[in-house]
Amino acid sequence: MEKIKIVFMGTPEFGLPTLEKLVEVCDVVGVVCQPDKPSNRGAVNISKIKKFALNNNIRVFQPVNIKEEHADILKLDPDMIITCAYGQIIPKEILTYPKYGCINIHASLLPKLRGGAPIHRAIIEGHKESGITIMKMEQKMDAGDIIVQEKIPILDEDTAGTLHDKLSILARDTMIKTIPIIVSGNYTLTKQNESEVTYGFNITREDEHIDFHKTTREIVNRIRGLNPYPGSYSLLAGKIVKLWSAKYGNNYYSEALCGQVTRLYEDGIGIKTENGEVIITELQLEGKRKMSASEFINGVVNKDKLVGKIFE
Repeated sequence: MEKIKIVFMGTPEFGLPTLEKLVEVCDVVGVVCQPDKPSNRGAVNISKIKKFALNNNIRVFQPVNIKEEHADILKLDPDMIITCAYGQIIPKEILTYPKYGCINIHASLLPKLRGGAPIHRAIIEGHKESGITIMKMEQKMDAGDIIVQEKIPILDEDTAGTLHDKLSILARDTMIKTIPIIVSGNYTLTKQNESEVTYGFNITREDEHIDFHKTTREIVNRIRGLNPYPGSYSLLAGKIVKLWSAKYGNNYYSEALCGQVTRLYEDGIGIKTENGEVIITELQLEGKRKMSASEFINGVVNKDKLVGKIFE
């Protein structure tokens, strides 16, 4: 493959496998990522993308506003710009500069789940498959013409974390095999069907709350879709309880209230839902470490007083 000059634009760890491989097969002349952010303890969080670039003597740019601070990036004269969850709208001056175009990697099967949290939303919404879309960029969010897509199934045991890792590898492999196709010009662009567009908006604090008036499937999917970050939660006796994993229960308690603890199992806490029962198998009390439900039942709470309590 022709060793073309590439500028990589991305911030989250999701893009790291792609960047690592690009360095092997292309001439990566620059990396653009979001400015460093302070951590809760006052230190500065440096992304793994930036650390990798610096360790490989690649120039790093961190514009606060890419629309106004892109002249030095274009001075690198890239043949192609590849973006992957960069986090800012790319201006026209960048989009139209490289001779092989500005190419975006998106972690969904567009036009489904445009936006910043497609992996979380795919699981929360109960999708059976996800994938990677490689597309030409335009200024409208995730709306460019599609070059190629690759699909993978979403398994019942997948969480946002496991799906993230699978898709990051799929993104790497798909992007690397697509670069020669783009360079050759031997490909056909497919326009997105605007009537089929859905959105994977960023997760809000409201999204993290578990409402036990929902169905068991909706609750399990939400807990999976928010694990390991940012996590879902409910309130028990006014205190926040993080809910990390759950499974389907087989019982239905017609007289119980939604959110009420109905039964304690060896491996979980049975809670009434709109249409049945969900069994919480891993959780975390406010100010405590994450633990299995059995550990929670046997060592943290009074068993006799837990049954009948309400998660709300």
